[in-house]
Amino acid sequence: MLHGRMLRYLDEVARAGSIRKAAARLNVASSAINRQILALEEEMGTPLFQRLPRKLVLTAAGEVLLDHVRQTLRGFERAQGQLAELRGLRRGEVSIAVMSGLAATLVALALPRFRQEHPRVVLRVSMLSGPEIMAAVLEGAADFGLGFDLAAEPRLRSTVLADAALGAVMQPYHPLASRSALRLVDCAGYPLVIADRSMAIRPYLEAAFARASLPLDPVLESNSIEVMRRAAALDQGVTFLTPFDILLERRTRELVYVPLAELAGRGQSLRLVCRTRGSSMAAARMEEILGRFLAEELTATG
Repeated sequence: MLHGRMLRYLDEVARAGSIRKAAARLNVASSAINRQILALEEEMGTPLFQRLPRKLVLTAAGEVLLDHVRQTLRGFERAQGQLAELRGLRRGEVSIAVMSGLAATLVALALPRFRQEHPRVVLRVSMLSGPEIMAAVLEGAADFGLGFDLAAEPRLRSTVLADAALGAVMQPYHPLASRSALRLVDCAGYPLVIADRSMAIRPYLEAAFARASLPLDPVLESNSIEVMRRAAALDQGVTFLTPFDILLERRTRELVYVPLAELAGRGQSLRLVCRTRGSSMAAARMEEILGRFLAEELTATG
């Protein structure tokens, strides 16, 4: 097995693209790192880096070895965290990859409950697209991912937390806010705030507007749920989101969700994905808290 120090050296040189930069970050002599890499290349019988004039670039062999190195480092860090938990220290971190909007609603609202049990665990939340979430969990950069309609992946465990359809979202004083249900034609006369084509919401909207023979003519397109929420809250506009996206705003009555006839029965699945093995006890507990909190919140908001 590769020595732990060598793992760090190889990982840092690959990230920095330079032995000198890696040495500065690790506070180690450049010559020491260079000797280790040369010795490793000799042992492997192949170059691990292309030595370009101003940069080191991984060879194909280097890419293969680096993947092993990073998996080993992540495994060691997880083991350290689990040992700390067994000692009752409750240190470490939980990393979550989520789609835009969920970080500020579901995750943020569930955080106080998690911190009561794990006050010394750091929660790291990254907002990513669906494919980026899957990659982060597969590569071990995130303990688990949370998002809508995440793709099936046999190497990951996938759990459907809930299903919900897109609906019309607006401020409570909007002329349509008191309705129990709407059709797209009802919304078309107001400024529309629409998710752009990078978001999972967009295909549902395009299909619904096409079925209704209506033009999709927004005044604002965005890849940010936060921007869409703010635009709806501060204007007479209408946006299209799920109840998951506006948990806090529904609780405070800042925004209203009204079901849409054209999207009834066409719900998005909120999925949680994680590796089948290797999750820390804290990460597993955060998963449980999110699922329970979501069920309670949706029951409360109806």
